[in-house]
Amino acid sequence: MLLLLLVPVAAAIVGAVVAVNARPGPVVVSAVQHFAAGVVFAAAAGEILPDLKHAGAATPVLIGGTAGVAVMLGVKAMEGRAKGPLGLMAAVGVDMLIDGLVLGLGFVASVKEGLLLTVALTLEVLFLGVAVATELGDGPSSKLRVVGITAGLVALMPVGALLAFPVAAFPTPVLTGFFAFGLVALLYLVTEELLVEAHEVPDRPWTTAMFFAGFLILLLLEESIS
Repeated sequence: MLLLLLVPVAAAIVGAVVAVNARPGPVVVSAVQHFAAGVVFAAAAGEILPDLKHAGAATPVLIGGTAGVAVMLGVKAMEGRAKGPLGLMAAVGVDMLIDGLVLGLGFVASVKEGLLLTVALTLEVLFLGVAVATELGDGPSSKLRVVGITAGLVALMPVGALLAFPVAAFPTPVLTGFFAFGLVALLYLVTEELLVEAHEVPDRPWTTAMFFAGFLILLLLEESIS
């Protein structure tokens, strides 16, 4: 299972290598961002949301969800104020820790949920690697240094995932609150990051359809391993 936590790191490295050599065109990037958004949305709606609905604990859901909104809006504000490479790296580092926490919570719930979230978040960090390497590559840094910095930032994701495992010992209401936090973080990722960036280029029918392709593919994957 620990090896699975390294899969997103490997994806980010691949994205960074692509970015420093030959970044894909904006239409292709938009299509895959739509696809990744569909996959992440399916993971949130198909795995975490049913667990919360069956938990029957409104107060922990409210507290955890509210905390999730506050934290993600804080991350958004940090990204908006980020100036230069150091600001970008700080914002990405925080984002990776939060994504890692969500991934770890998935494995706390079940191996199946953890696997599906690994697939979803791997697609996200693949394009995060492209974005970070592209930004850092505008300066005088060498290609190897850019890829190394990107890998170091995304390595915070497994760290965040490992931090989630002590949560398994918490009482059920506290655990429910953490899952509500994770659900909000995933929905923020879909609506405020992946889809916003995907719509920076004019939509085409086939690029929009990639969202639903990603959604359906993850649902089919869920059925195949259930």
